[in-house]
Amino acid sequence: MIPKHSAKGRKKLLFLVTEDWYFCSHRLPPARAAQAAGYDIVVATRVERKGAEILDQGFKLVPIGLRRKSRNPFRELGAIAEIVQLYWRERPDIVHHVALKPVLYGSLAALIAHRPVVVNALAGMGFLFTSSQRSATLLRAVVSQVFKVLLNAGRNVLILQNRDDAALLVTNGLVASSRVRLIRGSGVDIQRFRASHEREGTPLVMLPSRMLWDKGVGEFVAAVSMLRARGIVSARFVLVGDGDGDNPASISDEQLQAWTDSGVVECWGRCNDMPAAFAKAHIVCLPSYREGLPKVLLEAAACSRALIATDVPGCREIVHHGKTGLLVPPRNAALLADAIELLLGNPDLRQRMGTAGRHLVEAEFSDTKVAQETLAVYDEMCTR
Repeated sequence: MIPKHSAKGRKKLLFLVTEDWYFCSHRLPPARAAQAAGYDIVVATRVERKGAEILDQGFKLVPIGLRRKSRNPFRELGAIAEIVQLYWRERPDIVHHVALKPVLYGSLAALIAHRPVVVNALAGMGFLFTSSQRSATLLRAVVSQVFKVLLNAGRNVLILQNRDDAALLVTNGLVASSRVRLIRGSGVDIQRFRASHEREGTPLVMLPSRMLWDKGVGEFVAAVSMLRARGIVSARFVLVGDGDGDNPASISDEQLQAWTDSGVVECWGRCNDMPAAFAKAHIVCLPSYREGLPKVLLEAAACSRALIATDVPGCREIVHHGKTGLLVPPRNAALLADAIELLLGNPDLRQRMGTAGRHLVEAEFSDTKVAQETLAVYDEMCTR
């Protein structure tokens, strides 16, 4: 097959990401910025529900078979071979790998296919680096050794979203500090997510996330039960999001239904209009075990909502304790309940925190700012 080149004078940028919805929710602004700057954009991903949206941007869409959940070694070798063939066929000037498996497989494929410029991006350390399960611990040791080779090969850089993750990888020798680029989060559309006043009526505490155990959903439900036992009944507690069958930490539909049936929390499922959802909330909570820099907290802060999160990497980048929200230790339902109770009883404090959060997002976390920082990495790598 004759290799495909971009138009004369234009660079080709190829994104490798497992899910089309994740590309649209987290990587669309940098891709648009690169396109406006003269790059031709190719998106290689599993096409599930956002293919039309990607094509509408004027990007080339290449469906691939890469799956997050797959552990079959033959299927995984086939996935790597597919990526190698993709790189040979498309001949991109830059490949941008997003998340753990694309970083691993894409970096290996780039070495084989002699793609000169690789931008890797990890949005947090994920289940593999946060789980204490024996299988995850063993696999983590293997992946760490592979990282030492792939992340330090050729003209590679690694984008990380918080300083804690950077320190972890550099200190353990997985990547050279000279290869790390810190870009804090995926940014938020501050025109779409606008500040709004709290609604009158019963306070609503919201946990918006994929329904994963390591997002602290279990601790949230336990905290709500504690609050009910304390006599706090004039508040609503809702889970917004659905499970993720490709993630080992996914909470079953049966468990979510059991919580709903018990009356402890409401389960709203997936929401396609998060600005409208945040407008109904008084407090937004994410008691996660570890994050990159959670986009949902940025969006909630942009809507001027008070935040409660765990004092872990990623969350503390946006939740400044006592200013934009409250931080609590991870895996501690009792202290989480205390924080929720404190904010439920202090509407003026919630308002001050919400205003401060909006100002922080405007100053540091707009999607325009993040897109330009990412574009600067592309330009840097192309001019080396």
